[in-house]
Amino acid sequence: MSNDAASGAPLVRFGRRQSKGVLLGFSGIRLIAIAAGLALLVFPMFSFGVAGVALSAPLWSLPLLSAFVRWNGQPVIEAAPILLHWGVRVVNGQTSQRVRASAPRPAGTMALPGDAASLRFHTDQATGAVMVHDPHRHTLSAVAHVTHPAYVLLSPDDQARRVAGWSRVLAALAASGACAGVQILESTLPDPGHGVRGWFAQHGVHDGSWAAQEYATLLEQAAPTSLTHRTLIAVSLDMKAAGKAIRDAGRGIAAAAEVLRGEMGNCELALRAADLRTDGWLREADLALVIRQAYDPAACDLTASDPGADLATAGPVAVEEHWDHLRHDAAFSTVLWISEWPRIDSHPSFLHPLIFEQGVRKSLSIVARPLGTSEALRSIRKEKVEYITEQQQAAKIGKVTDMSADQEFADVLSRERALISGHADMRFSGFVAITANTRDELTAAVASTRRAASQCGCETRILYSQQAQAFAVAGLPLCRGVS
Repeated sequence: MSNDAASGAPLVRFGRRQSKGVLLGFSGIRLIAIAAGLALLVFPMFSFGVAGVALSAPLWSLPLLSAFVRWNGQPVIEAAPILLHWGVRVVNGQTSQRVRASAPRPAGTMALPGDAASLRFHTDQATGAVMVHDPHRHTLSAVAHVTHPAYVLLSPDDQARRVAGWSRVLAALAASGACAGVQILESTLPDPGHGVRGWFAQHGVHDGSWAAQEYATLLEQAAPTSLTHRTLIAVSLDMKAAGKAIRDAGRGIAAAAEVLRGEMGNCELALRAADLRTDGWLREADLALVIRQAYDPAACDLTASDPGADLATAGPVAVEEHWDHLRHDAAFSTVLWISEWPRIDSHPSFLHPLIFEQGVRKSLSIVARPLGTSEALRSIRKEKVEYITEQQQAAKIGKVTDMSADQEFADVLSRERALISGHADMRFSGFVAITANTRDELTAAVASTRRAASQCGCETRILYSQQAQAFAVAGLPLCRGVS
């Protein structure tokens, strides 16, 4: 982080996504494909000459092409496992799901589709907060509703203070050693306008004047199309890393909830020090409302006090996963992955055009996974060795290294300096879930969102064949990732 000398506003810079491999930038699976292609080429070439090469072209060209031809930003051979998994799911009919009332779910499970179906929820008796247990990832998560003033309207000094406060929040969570991840979920939801119309009905002047009539007409026209923003922060406990503390507390989910309760208290204090107001940790009805509104746009009028706010039935009634989008209940959604963050110094509010894009219902999810000091140092050491080895190998064969490789190495050294100085190393991933009522509206909304992301300096990709799993990451506060 650096300071702009003219305005005093803090600037941030993201490192490039590392692209090093085993040899000359090639990953292990790409090297295997290249070796297989060359082996299939050499044998017929020496045995049968040019005719043998021509006849065996379908055999050796396929692995070579899969190693060099790119699809959706990566070589085809590296995307093959994802594509194969998608094909298996299609053949087995696992891309469509319907709720059957005659087959109720086990008690304590969340009514979610796909790999999120195994999630369970536990209500903490001490705080009343609902905690989400992932038995496969061995995590326990809690969600807080956070309110804050508009960042862009603050003075540069206040902005710098807020950024420093938020960095202390992440550092405090990472320092515990038991935090599996932190998720910030910023959702744009339709606002039926009941609040503003109710305020005008109670406090407005209704004297029949021209101003009163025009204001009432404006409310009737603008209120149904208005949007509201909701910010949620999910904190996840790594039950393996916190195993000793859980055993000391008595073992089981109740003991893990007690350990997580301590993390929640530390997080709440850190958020308060960063001038972020916490409206409490979500209870079962609150989380059920969030899930219901994510899957059903027509549920924007529901409240946590409604009888239907139940985690056992909050999930979608029907889900159909397609190659590039997801259909759930009466809506369509597409999830984008932020594959590259800005490569130049940017203001902390660089995502403002994306978050406040008009007329698009979406959820921006940023998941930060803290790395332990030893794990971070091993990762940095490995990346340094890969860069130096690749540079030496390139020099031997006369290959000229480009500036992007030098920039990646400079980013690694910057991370190492920050880690030695006492800062935490975090791995960030960003996802955007766009929701619309029709397929055509979704196509237009996705194009508009990608343009807004490019204005922020971000590159986005559609997560083909992973839409169901990605929607649970981008649209729900479950503090999960896409595998």
